[in-house]
Amino acid sequence: MNVVQLAEIIWVISALGIVIFVLLHSPKGDGIGGIGGQAQLFTSTKSAEITLNRITWTLSVLFMGLTVLLSAGWLPQ
Repeated sequence: MNVVQLAEIIWVISALGIVIFVLLHSPKGDGIGGIGGQAQLFTSTKSAEITLNRITWTLSVLFMGLTVLLSAGWLPQ
């Protein structure tokens, strides 16, 4: 296994991780429930949401960085 294959495996895992962690996020909007006054004006962000945000951002940066490295061909064969 060379460096490019290892980078491709990490790239695919990060892509799947992004999809999974984005789907785990709670919705930010109130939707139609906000029309009837059901919306809360002040909500606190829970530690689980903060952790999900950090993991999602980390995977996004990793995915984009590997995308640039793999597409530019800067990794040795």
